[in-house]
Amino acid sequence: MSTPDATDDAVRELLLVMPRVVGRIKRMPLPEQLRSLDLAPRHLSMLSLLLLDGPLTVSQLAGMLGVAPTTVSLLVSDLSRKGVLVRREDDADRRRRIVDISPESRPAIAQWLSPGAHAWRHALAPLSAAQRRLFVDTLLRYEEAFAAPEGE
Repeated sequence: MSTPDATDDAVRELLLVMPRVVGRIKRMPLPEQLRSLDLAPRHLSMLSLLLLDGPLTVSQLAGMLGVAPTTVSLLVSDLSRKGVLVRREDDADRRRRIVDISPESRPAIAQWLSPGAHAWRHALAPLSAAQRRLFVDTLLRYEEAFAAPEGE
């Protein structure tokens, strides 16, 4: 078990590194093709999933993003109108739609998002599966604590 001083030392280190990381992420240049699209963080998450996992259904995206399918449908419609995403029928079930990054947009999106995925792979590769899970769970707890009203 760590002592309060050891925990405080880790907190100090993280309070120094996090602004640098966020600053670097914010300075990542958006490819010219994507600049006029008014992309928000919610778009980034969905595009990252599609880039990493390939074509997915609206329901799959909703589950992975932790939002309602109607929310994903709205995002998909918005990005489809802008030519960033394409929708097609699922050959196995014609009622379902498969969503993917358009061939025209894929190179720009990969250029934009791949450095982040590469950095995560580099950081996580030396860790065991249990250590990776602990790291992800710790970030999730941090996000939850940061979002909670003060005093909770």
